Amino acid sequence: MARGAQRVKAHRVGLSLPPPAVLGLLYLVFIVIGGLLLWLPVSHHGDIGLSEALFTSTSAVTVTGLVLADTGAAFTGFGQAVIALLIQFGGLGLMTFAVLVLSALGIPVGMPQRLILREDLNQTSISNLTVLVRVIIVVALVCEGVGALLLAFVFVPEYGLNGIWQAIFHSVSAFNNAGFALHPDSLSQWVGNPLINIVITLLFIMGGIGFIVVGDIYQARRWRQLTLHSKLMLVGTAFLIVWGCVWFALLEWTNPATLGNLSVGDKLWASWFQGVTPRTAGFNTIDTAGMHDSTTVMTMTLMLVGGGSTSTAGGIKVTTFAVLLLATVAFFRRQTTLHAFGRALGVEEVLKVLALTMISMLLVLSGIFVTAISHDGQFLDLAFEVTSAFGTVGLSRGATGELDGVGRALIMVIMFIGRVGPLALGFFLATRTVPRVKYPPGQVYLG
Repeated sequence: MARGAQRVKAHRVGLSLPPPAVLGLLYLVFIVIGGLLLWLPVSHHGDIGLSEALFTSTSAVTVTGLVLADTGAAFTGFGQAVIALLIQFGGLGLMTFAVLVLSALGIPVGMPQRLILREDLNQTSISNLTVLVRVIIVVALVCEGVGALLLAFVFVPEYGLNGIWQAIFHSVSAFNNAGFALHPDSLSQWVGNPLINIVITLLFIMGGIGFIVVGDIYQARRWRQLTLHSKLMLVGTAFLIVWGCVWFALLEWTNPATLGNLSVGDKLWASWFQGVTPRTAGFNTIDTAGMHDSTTVMTMTLMLVGGGSTSTAGGIKVTTFAVLLLATVAFFRRQTTLHAFGRALGVEEVLKVLALTMISMLLVLSGIFVTAISHDGQFLDLAFEVTSAFGTVGLSRGATGELDGVGRALIMVIMFIGRVGPLALGFFLATRTVPRVKYPPGQVYLG
C-alpha cells in the first residue's frame, strides 16, 4: 500500500507544471477562446475566417495591435467588445482578474495561485501580491475612465452615441499599450488634435511605466523615497521619450510622406506622438510605411526596449536597458559594481540582464530569418514587423497582411513569446542553484 501511494504521489508530481508553463497555458487557452468568439458570425461582417480570428485574438491578448483587417470595419460591435475584453485581460494579466474574483467571493488565494500570479506580475516574491492586484485594478480603472471621458469630447461630436464606445475602446487600448484602433489609418486624422495627442500618450505612458512605479509614487510622493527601480524607470522613460521625439522630428521634418506637408504645430504634435508610441503603444498619427529607413531603424530600437516591468508594455524593458548602460560605463571605468542613485547593483543583476537581452535578440533575429525564407519581401519591412511583434507594439509597415500562413503563424508565435516569454525567463533567472563543485579560474580573450 505504501509503495502504491508513493507511485501515485510521484505520478501527480510528474504531472505538475512549473508556474511559467501554467501561465503560458492560460494565455494559450484564452487566445483560443477569444479566436472562437471572434470567428462567430455575430462578431464580424462575414469576411473573417478562423485564421484571421485567431491572429486577432493573439494580437489582442498579447496587447500587440498587429491586425489583418480593419478592426472598425470588419468586426461588429460585439466583436469589438470581445477584442476590448481580450485586451483588458491580456494587458493587466489573467491571474490578476482571477485573484480579484477569488477575493471578491471570499475564497483564499492559495500558494499555487500566488506562484502563478507572481510570474504574471513579473515579481520575485509572493508577499503583498494581493495588495499589488488591487493597485493594478484601481489604477487601470481610474486611468481608463478618465481617458474615456476626455476622449469623448473628441469622438462624440463627430460620431454621436457611437463616439462614447469609441472613447471607451481607444482608452482601454491605449492604457494597455495594445494599439488597436477603430479607424483604418489609426489616429492619423487627428494628427494635430491636442486632446488626442495628450490623452492617448499619457494613457500608454501610465500603462507602460509599470504598476509598481505608480504605486511607489503614490506612497512615497518624494524623489528621495522612491525605490531604485522607480528612479531608473522614470529617468529611463523620460530619456527615451525625449530621444525618440527629437530624432523623429529631425529625421522626418521634410519628408512629404510623413511630416513634410504638415504645419509646424502639427509636425511638433506628430513628432511627440511618434516618439512615444514605439514604447509598445502601437498607435500612429502618420503613415509608418512612409518613414525614412533611418527613422525605421530608430523606431525598431525603441520597440525592442519597450516599457517597464509589471506593466502592459513589452520589450526587454527600460530597466534592462538602463542596467546594460550602467554595466558598460562601469566596465570602461574599471568598476566591479554598478552604482545608480546611491544604490549598488551586483553581478547577478547584470547576468540576468545579459540573459534576457541575448535571448531576445536571438528570438528577433531567428524570426526575421524564418520570415524572410517564407516571404520574399522588403527586408526592412519584415524586420520591422517581427520587431513590432516581439515588443508587442503593433506598429506596421504593411507587411503583416502580405504574409502567407507560415509567416502569420510565426508572427503569432513571436507575439505570444514576446508577452509570456519574459515572464517564464524571469522564473528561471530567479531560481538559484548552489554549485557543488568549484572549478579553477580560466581565461578567455575578448575583443
